[in-house]
Amino acid sequence: MEFKLVQQLSQKLVMTPQLQMAIKLLQLNRLELIDAVREELMGNPILEDAADVPDPGAAAAEASETPTVDRVAALEERRDAAPASPEERSAMEASTQEDYWEKFLDAYANQTPLPSQQRLNSDDMPSLEATLSSHSSLSDYLESQIRMTAFTEDETRFAMLVIHNLDDNGYLNLKGVVVDAPDKRAERKKERDREKARERAEEEGFDEEPEEDEPVLNEPGGDPEAVANATRELSIDDLARTAGLDPYDAEEVLRMIQKLDPVGVAARDLRECLLVQAEVLGYDEEDVVWQLIDHHLPNLERRNFSAIVRDLRCELEDVYEAAKLISTLEPRPGRNFATEDPAYITPDVYVMKVGDDYVVNTNDDGMPKLKINEQQARALMKDPRAREFVTGKLASAKWFVRSLDQRQKTIVKVTQCIVENQRDFFEKGIEHLRPMILRDVAEAVGMHESTISRVTTNKYVHTPRGIFELKYFFNSSIRRMSEEDIASESVKQAIKKIIGEEDPRAPFSDEQIVKKLESQKILIARRTVAKYREMLGILSSAKRKQYF
Repeated sequence: MEFKLVQQLSQKLVMTPQLQMAIKLLQLNRLELIDAVREELMGNPILEDAADVPDPGAAAAEASETPTVDRVAALEERRDAAPASPEERSAMEASTQEDYWEKFLDAYANQTPLPSQQRLNSDDMPSLEATLSSHSSLSDYLESQIRMTAFTEDETRFAMLVIHNLDDNGYLNLKGVVVDAPDKRAERKKERDREKARERAEEEGFDEEPEEDEPVLNEPGGDPEAVANATRELSIDDLARTAGLDPYDAEEVLRMIQKLDPVGVAARDLRECLLVQAEVLGYDEEDVVWQLIDHHLPNLERRNFSAIVRDLRCELEDVYEAAKLISTLEPRPGRNFATEDPAYITPDVYVMKVGDDYVVNTNDDGMPKLKINEQQARALMKDPRAREFVTGKLASAKWFVRSLDQRQKTIVKVTQCIVENQRDFFEKGIEHLRPMILRDVAEAVGMHESTISRVTTNKYVHTPRGIFELKYFFNSSIRRMSEEDIASESVKQAIKKIIGEEDPRAPFSDEQIVKKLESQKILIARRTVAKYREMLGILSSAKRKQYF
């Protein structure tokens, strides 16, 4: 066996902890960056926030402005000796009023409280949180209305089961409802029924076989394990049996709930929701509105009015007017009670026009100003046991501050390049947005495309034309005849403008839009027009058509 020694040279990129930190900071947005900086402040004793460090010069200036006893006495002697000017007299009167106000407050503090104040102390008063209004949920809002109705105990219990099984849209959803042990009141009622059955059986002389318990619904807030282990789809009859209510009466109670505010709540599907609203508006089974909802919702969605006219044997105008009224109904009654928190956007960069130039500045509002506490580091280094720890923290602090500064400079550099390339957009509007890709900016600033991608992801810029994500300015190019290419976003706006100027009774088809764009020297396929139209949320020509 022969052994050989082979020498090979290769390159390998090693991701050091410092490099990983720099990349991590680069791809964070502003809010995430603030959290990361504060976390680093908490974990590194060498770092400190410069805003929290008092300025000795400012403290001395403030102390010099603080009046001493001697200065006050001198001012009073000067005021008594010299005749006062009108300005001085007004200042003296204001000072006198302040003295009177202070005396009044002192006297008021020593007064005997009124009888009502004697009875109420701070412990008896409601808390501030209790006096504040809160956004009511859909179930709470319906509960308040149910309490004001003339429902019996069983009907109220059924109504509570209904409103606690509503989804976010306000529809009654009985899929996966919890089935568990009966409620105490329902159990007592069932026990009374069993007792009566036994008495009847004894009187008639035969033994009564015990009935199997019906599955009943659990109250809200039941055992989570029971919720996970025992779920199935139930019906209104199951709700009625759980509440000890006759199924026929349960349907009547459900119809009453559906007519509460918001109208159509607790409906089992879209058809039932719209029918309830139509009934409240005064329409019945003989009206076109009712028949459209009851039998022709699919045709109505497709705007297939000809099929509706043939089936109902009515005028097209009547169908169209009924469709317009149905479009005003609320398909999701629980929409206004949604509890989703709004998403706020804070810009990472500001672009402001100063004269003929655009200036780029980072948003440092709320950002801690990091500073290395060298005095603290020297004090800790005196302890030999802590020297290694402090050395590591000092190196980490220096690298963190350097990476943070580099991040800000990189964002400013990339944003400046974007502004230079998209100057026509800032001057004239979105129609003049130029096509641009990551490679264009990467070559201009001397960075890799991956770095540009990290810089522009989840970063927002505040401009004179609004707030945009940095990635908004990167668009693919659309070919134009005998002119430079145009950005895809500008093409979308052109399509939107063409559709906005069309005749509603004869809307443009996608093929007609293609020809309109050709007149603007924009070459684009019909399927691309359809794609951009869907991205803009614009319906097809058949669904945009208005007949009257």
